Amino acid sequence: MYSDGMSTSERLIESTRELLWERGYVGTSPKAILERAGAGQGSMYHHFKGKPDLALAAIRRTAEEMRAAAERVLGGPGTPYERIEAYLRRERDVLRGCPVGRLTMDPDIVASDELRAPVDETLDWLRGRIAGIVEEGRAQGHFASRLDAGEVAAAVVATVQGGYVLARASGSPAAFDAGVRGLLSLLGRAESPTR
Repeated sequence: MYSDGMSTSERLIESTRELLWERGYVGTSPKAILERAGAGQGSMYHHFKGKPDLALAAIRRTAEEMRAAAERVLGGPGTPYERIEAYLRRERDVLRGCPVGRLTMDPDIVASDELRAPVDETLDWLRGRIAGIVEEGRAQGHFASRLDAGEVAAAVVATVQGGYVLARASGSPAAFDAGVRGLLSLLGRAESPTR
């Protein structure tokens, strides 16, 4: 499952990331982590203080990867609209849901300031990054000056996160895709007519 060169601590982090996405915090037992990582009993406590410490490392890694994936398209070529469109349409495993967004539904993570912090910081970063692109578009005349960049960014993030929920509930990515098309249609109408 993991490469031969991967250290035990890396295997533990990767196993925890996968299990958190699949089962949530409560459903992720130390035994399941060790089994998935192919690590011996006590390995977790050799590398981490315990399950919360390992979960925090896994959540931080997942958040870093989400930011990097988003930045690849948001920082890519194209107009501000095209970059937001690229973010909304990028390839995702829609039926699995967002590995960061799903953590907000886990009461144990939400109850822990430490475990919740990387989730909140990542979603704040994403809203801020998208708001900056909208501001850039307004300054360049691509978007109408009446647009509120923060509200547009919140709508983009809400569409993606809500789209995951709708797709999972229906068992089909069609609901996610419909939400993306709807938002892009509204955002396209907000493009400046002088463009």
